[in-house]
Amino acid sequence: MKKMDFAQNIVKMERDLYHFAYKLTSDYDSANDLVQDCILQALNNAEKFMYADNLKGWMYTIMRNIFISNYRRMMREMNIIDKTYTVFQQSLIEDEDSDRFELSYDIKQLYRVIYSVPDELRVPFQMYVAGFKYREIAEKLDLPIGTVKHRLFFIRKRLKDELKDILDVGR
Repeated sequence: MKKMDFAQNIVKMERDLYHFAYKLTSDYDSANDLVQDCILQALNNAEKFMYADNLKGWMYTIMRNIFISNYRRMMREMNIIDKTYTVFQQSLIEDEDSDRFELSYDIKQLYRVIYSVPDELRVPFQMYVAGFKYREIAEKLDLPIGTVKHRLFFIRKRLKDELKDILDVGR
């Protein structure tokens, strides 16, 4: 297949690629990024494409592999960030001689409020803070999306009410 025909065929299937990317990511912006990465990688590796009949399958495989690689990278980064944050947080809370006593007190109060709510509210909130989207939370917890939104609204309201003293000090 000629280089120009190859590129034109890829451009023709962009809409199909976008639909597949959206199924993988459930997010419009992420799907656009995934399609762009896929097309770029396909164009950079055009000489490796062998079978003119199965360009769509080849493109879907590239996209799936990019998605998996990005997901694994994100999970590794989240683990590194979580470990770093935990060490930082513990040092603030455990260091009684710290100049940041108010901050460590605020964090303790924040955790007290978060852990005072029932698991059915706390778990979706923790997932949301960790970066999950409403739809992902609903699927993982086997709940309707409206229930997830309601629970997140309720815990945000509760946090705002119980932490209003902390929030007012920052103003």
